Amino acid sequence: MEENARPRILVVEDEASLARFLQLELGHQGYEVATAGNGYEALGRIGDGKWDLVLLDLMLPGLDGLEVCRRIREQTDVPVIMLTARDSISDRVKGLDTGADDYLTKPFAVEELLARIRARLRRFPRASREGDKIVVGDLVIRRDTRQVTRNGRFIPLTRREFDLLACLAENAGLVLSRETILNRVWGYDYYGGTNVVDVYIRYLRAKVDEPFGTRLLHTVRGVGYCLREEK
Repeated sequence: MEENARPRILVVEDEASLARFLQLELGHQGYEVATAGNGYEALGRIGDGKWDLVLLDLMLPGLDGLEVCRRIREQTDVPVIMLTARDSISDRVKGLDTGADDYLTKPFAVEELLARIRARLRRFPRASREGDKIVVGDLVIRRDTRQVTRNGRFIPLTRREFDLLACLAENAGLVLSRETILNRVWGYDYYGGTNVVDVYIRYLRAKVDEPFGTRLLHTVRGVGYCLREEK
């Protein structure tokens, strides 16, 4: 993001009065805000410019919010907060599994929405998604294209594998506990246990370490995991 540029938020909401309220409230908070009233318009707006965050209603005419989120994820890694009147656990899980980063049920307090927006923008600043790369030894992680190479060889990763590897790489040399990793990669709303971290570490080792003969992913017993170059 350019220095002093206002964060850009796209509000996707078919209820005109709520969309206008959010546009005014977020604008008052210093954000640059645009709106879209249906799924097709939202996808067109996503292709128009670089957004810092999307507020996405689940119940939309045409394409529903889940399908819109799936298609957004094919284009960009922009943070998505879903807004919906559906509050069952299964609905939350569907939204998060589709690629949403957070989920807020209606009616909501605007103060909570603003806090969640600030939290997402802190975790996913635009600078970390545009042209930024992380290098640990011969491992190169490009946040803008979500591509990973080691010793010049491309490594295909799933979205979750990439997020986990990037989290460790951003803290290279530091040991992160399973709880810390779970909160940063899966989010505070994740309902499963920390053993999912162990499972995904095994996935990463099979792709990032084993084909190359030297380890970057290290286990610190009783503490957690660390990404560092072996000396």
